[in-house]
Amino acid sequence: MLENSLVIAGKLVKAPKFSTSPAGIPHCHFVLEHLSEQYEAGMPRRVWCRIKVVASGLTIQQQVKNLTAEQLVRAEGFLQRQESINGLAQLILHAQRIQQID
Repeated sequence: MLENSLVIAGKLVKAPKFSTSPAGIPHCHFVLEHLSEQYEAGMPRRVWCRIKVVASGLTIQQQVKNLTAEQLVRAEGFLQRQESINGLAQLILHAQRIQQID
Protein backbone atom coordinates (compact mmCIF):
# COMPACT_ATOMS: atom_id res chain seq x y z
CA MET A 1 0.00 0.00 0.00
CA LEU A 2 1.22 3.51 -0.80
CA GLU A 3 1.69 5.90 2.11
CA ASN A 4 -0.78 8.72 2.72
CA SER A 5 -0.26 10.53 6.01
CA LEU A 6 -0.25 14.08 7.29
CA VAL A 7 0.58 15.64 10.65
CA ILE A 8 -0.25 19.33 11.05
CA ALA A 9 -0.75 21.67 13.98
CA GLY A 10 -2.77 24.85 14.11
CA LYS A 11 -5.85 26.50 15.56
CA LEU A 12 -9.52 25.85 14.96
CA VAL A 13 -10.97 28.69 12.90
CA LYS A 14 -14.49 28.20 14.36
CA ALA A 15 -16.15 25.85 16.80
CA PRO A 16 -16.43 22.31 15.37
CA LYS A 17 -19.69 20.98 14.00
CA PHE A 18 -20.93 17.55 15.00
CA SER A 19 -23.17 15.27 12.96
CA THR A 20 -24.16 11.64 12.62
CA SER A 21 -24.34 9.75 9.32
CA PRO A 22 -27.44 7.73 8.34
CA ALA A 23 -25.38 4.65 9.30
CA GLY A 24 -25.00 6.04 12.84
CA ILE A 25 -21.34 7.05 12.56
CA PRO A 26 -20.52 10.25 14.49
CA HIS A 27 -18.51 12.94 12.68
CA CYS A 28 -16.75 16.11 13.83
CA HIS A 29 -15.97 18.75 11.18
CA PHE A 30 -13.70 21.78 11.59
CA VAL A 31 -11.21 23.96 9.75
CA LEU A 32 -7.62 24.02 10.97
CA GLU A 33 -5.48 27.09 10.28
CA HIS A 34 -1.71 26.59 10.23
CA LEU A 35 0.82 29.44 10.44
CA SER A 36 4.56 28.85 10.79
CA GLU A 37 8.00 29.55 9.41
CA GLN A 38 9.66 26.65 7.60
CA TYR A 39 13.04 26.40 5.92
CA GLU A 40 13.34 25.55 2.25
CA ALA A 41 16.68 25.49 0.43
CA GLY A 42 18.26 27.04 3.51
CA MET A 43 15.95 30.05 3.46
CA PRO A 44 13.06 30.88 5.81
CA ARG A 45 9.61 30.73 4.32
CA ARG A 46 6.36 31.89 5.92
CA VAL A 47 3.70 29.19 5.62
CA TRP A 48 -0.05 29.72 5.97
CA CYS A 49 -2.86 27.38 5.05
CA ARG A 50 -6.32 26.24 6.05
CA ILE A 51 -7.53 22.67 5.72
CA LYS A 52 -10.87 21.05 6.41
CA VAL A 53 -10.70 18.23 8.93
CA VAL A 54 -13.19 15.44 9.60
CA ALA A 55 -12.89 13.08 12.56
CA SER A 56 -15.18 10.05 12.21
CA GLY A 57 -16.06 7.18 14.49
CA LEU A 58 -16.69 6.56 18.16
CA THR A 59 -13.03 6.22 19.16
CA ILE A 60 -11.91 9.68 18.05
CA GLN A 61 -15.03 11.44 19.38
CA GLN A 62 -13.47 11.39 22.88
CA GLN A 63 -10.54 13.40 21.48
CA VAL A 64 -12.73 16.08 19.85
CA LYS A 65 -15.72 16.45 22.18
CA ASN A 66 -14.26 19.44 24.08
CA LEU A 67 -12.72 21.35 21.15
CA THR A 68 -13.49 25.06 20.90
CA ALA A 69 -12.81 27.90 18.46
CA GLU A 70 -9.24 29.27 18.52
CA GLN A 71 -7.95 26.14 20.29
CA LEU A 72 -4.55 24.79 19.23
CA VAL A 73 -4.48 21.15 18.13
CA ARG A 74 -2.23 18.64 16.40
CA ALA A 75 -4.05 16.48 13.87
CA GLU A 76 -2.78 13.23 12.33
CA GLY A 77 -4.49 11.34 9.55
CA PHE A 78 -4.76 10.86 5.80
CA LEU A 79 -5.77 13.04 2.88
CA GLN A 80 -8.81 12.41 0.68
CA ARG A 81 -10.02 14.37 -2.33
CA GLN A 82 -13.52 15.76 -1.98
CA GLU A 83 -15.47 17.39 -4.78
CA SER A 84 -18.13 20.01 -4.09
CA ILE A 85 -21.48 20.25 -5.89
CA ASN A 86 -20.01 22.77 -8.36
CA GLY A 87 -17.11 20.43 -9.19
CA LEU A 88 -14.43 22.22 -7.16
CA ALA A 89 -12.00 19.68 -5.69
CA GLN A 90 -10.14 20.06 -2.39
CA LEU A 91 -8.13 17.90 -0.03
CA ILE A 92 -9.70 16.96 3.31
CA LEU A 93 -7.74 15.65 6.29
CA HIS A 94 -9.44 12.58 7.74
CA ALA A 95 -8.10 12.70 11.29
CA GLN A 96 -7.22 9.51 13.10
CA ARG A 97 -5.76 11.30 16.13
CA ILE A 98 -6.37 14.78 17.57
CA GLN A 99 -4.20 16.14 20.36
CA GLN A 100 -4.93 19.41 22.15
CA ILE A 101 -1.91 21.71 22.51
CA ASP A 102 -1.62 23.77 25.68
